Amino acid sequence: MFVPTTFAAALAMTIVSTICWGSFANTFKLTRNYRFELYYWDYAFGTVLISLILAFTMGSMQGGETVFVVNLRTASFSNLWYAAIGGFIFNIANVLLLAGIEIAGLAVAFPISIGIALVEGVVLSYALQPKGNAKLLAIGVASAVLAVILIGKAYGELRSGEASVSRKGVIVCVISGLLMGIFAPFVTKAMTADHPLTPYTVAVLFTLGALICCFIFNPILMRKPLVGTPVGFAGYRAASASYHAFGLLGGAVWGIGTVFNFVAASLVGVAISYAIGQASPMIAALWGVAVWHEFHGASSRAKAYLAGMFASYTLALVLIAAAYQAG
Repeated sequence: MFVPTTFAAALAMTIVSTICWGSFANTFKLTRNYRFELYYWDYAFGTVLISLILAFTMGSMQGGETVFVVNLRTASFSNLWYAAIGGFIFNIANVLLLAGIEIAGLAVAFPISIGIALVEGVVLSYALQPKGNAKLLAIGVASAVLAVILIGKAYGELRSGEASVSRKGVIVCVISGLLMGIFAPFVTKAMTADHPLTPYTVAVLFTLGALICCFIFNPILMRKPLVGTPVGFAGYRAASASYHAFGLLGGAVWGIGTVFNFVAASLVGVAISYAIGQASPMIAALWGVAVWHEFHGASSRAKAYLAGMFASYTLALVLIAAAYQAG
């Protein structure tokens, strides 16, 4: 099994995970006028496929008890459940986040949902696995939360003058954030309890849990969507092959980020790895600036918020890195 042996390698993997988590949504942007509920089926299958591929390659190197199949057979059954439940919870949180973005906009969804998830996930994970200097990690997380707030402010400038945010949108974002922050402790438990799972086994069970959730939660949203009109499976069958390919690609990109985040956590701890990975809105903002031109013609205030966001996130990386080295 491949795992990082130095902090530099682990940090690089967490940064890659951040890039992947902040980039997968570009594949959905390429499916014009396609409902997210339909895209999500291919996306979910893509996450499972890539986690299996990485488990049978990177997760099966060098033989021994850490090989994926061996670990799957010898690990505690409760740890398998922890990983799967974590994925199940994450899936609900992720769908609600995207619904929150549709209802309330990025300016509200990012600060509320990601902000809550970041703090809650780090605190709960650190309580289970106290790796790193707590004070430096707390300051680093605060800096990352500030970065999330600033990106929300930047997007808020783009929609200034629009109608006020609905209470429904805020509630959806709060629920999403609370659920998003809960999945990390389940992953921590699966990787640290007696007869633990390797990061690759965690990723496979985690993505399977998310896929199972799709078969329960997604049909409900298709019949009673939080945004828009009901949609049926006929739209999925009628979609072009390229749309299905984009969904699978989006899932694969997100899945690579997830596996890398879990693998890095085997060295630095879930709290630190999760804290860096959850800065994915910064990457999404970069795509918005460089490719989708979302900030073309934006006010100087919006650009100042963006600059402050990048500075805050850079400071967060430095502080979180220092927290590990001082721990």
